[in-house]
Amino acid sequence: MKQIPIFWPYVPKKKILKEISETLNGRWLGQGPKVDKFEQEFGKKFGYKYPLFLNSGTSALELAYHLVGLKKGDEVIVPVLDCTAGQTGLLRRGVKIVFADIRKDTFNIDPEDVLRKVTKKTKAVIIVHLGGIDAYDGDLYEELSNKGIKIIVDAAQHHEPKELGGDYICYSFQAIKHFTTCDGGMLCLKDKNTHKRAKLLRWFGIDRDLKQKHNYQAWERRQMTFDIEEAGYKMQPTDIDACFGLAALPDIDKIIKYHRDLAIEYLRGLESTDEITTVVGGSCWLFGILTDKRDQLASYLKKFNIDTNMVHLRNDIFKVFGGKRLKLPNMNWVEPRYLYLPINPAVTKKDVKFICQKIKEFYHE
Repeated sequence: MKQIPIFWPYVPKKKILKEISETLNGRWLGQGPKVDKFEQEFGKKFGYKYPLFLNSGTSALELAYHLVGLKKGDEVIVPVLDCTAGQTGLLRRGVKIVFADIRKDTFNIDPEDVLRKVTKKTKAVIIVHLGGIDAYDGDLYEELSNKGIKIIVDAAQHHEPKELGGDYICYSFQAIKHFTTCDGGMLCLKDKNTHKRAKLLRWFGIDRDLKQKHNYQAWERRQMTFDIEEAGYKMQPTDIDACFGLAALPDIDKIIKYHRDLAIEYLRGLESTDEITTVVGGSCWLFGILTDKRDQLASYLKKFNIDTNMVHLRNDIFKVFGGKRLKLPNMNWVEPRYLYLPINPAVTKKDVKFICQKIKEFYHE
């Protein structure tokens, strides 16, 4: 009996090898012309004028925090159900994390709870499109903007090719996302000056364009060829990373359609199963369900080599975030009930039908 995995990377091998072969025959393995090309192609496809390719989606979030100027004592409202990676970056800045509840129907942040928790110290709100389900809320965005609160959008799991609302848009191209650069991310900015600053910060605060004009010589005629005005990071990607991105980016519509087709197959197969509530939408990176017998169902499916996973735990229970289960009614209700089923390039419609059949058998038994 074959394994049906919860995650599997999309790897257009022939196209990747062609891109990498070109790169290996040239001068640049690190950050070079293909990084620039991938940024341009991503910007065209997704509708962004100022995209910046980075070495991870986490780096995109961290750089956004820097650009906003988050510091000790500031408050940032975040969804309690999310990957820990971005939120640990807030801790390192001394920021007070304020956990907001989620919505039962999407698992995304609850706009009403966000507004209840806004104070004079609130500097930013992080909106996460969890599982690819669009979390945009026009009324919430407008009210936050009117209060001068920055909106940092975590679109790590949402690769639908369209421009998203918000002040700082962060994508992840980590291995199991809709498409991958092995690891990598994109920070999409709204204006030229912020983009220029972010570009400097990506590589130690050094102006690579200026260095290039001087043939990468740091010293010329007894003078420095460049200076550093702001301490930066080492967040640059490589041309090898860009090879993966350039190979897969043209397939993004096809990839999302495949995810959506699998989601439709799940919805059909589970339609008559009253014990299951489905949670899916947008670019369908994850397919979630709610059931009162979550753990028993997961164990049953495992017998048939069907992977399932909760993917993310609520962050308030980790020691680093306080280790205390907060009074968040929707999260508390969802916590013992949610589960994700396989939806990825290695899963077929036949697999989905088999999974739905086993779920029905479980409840009949």
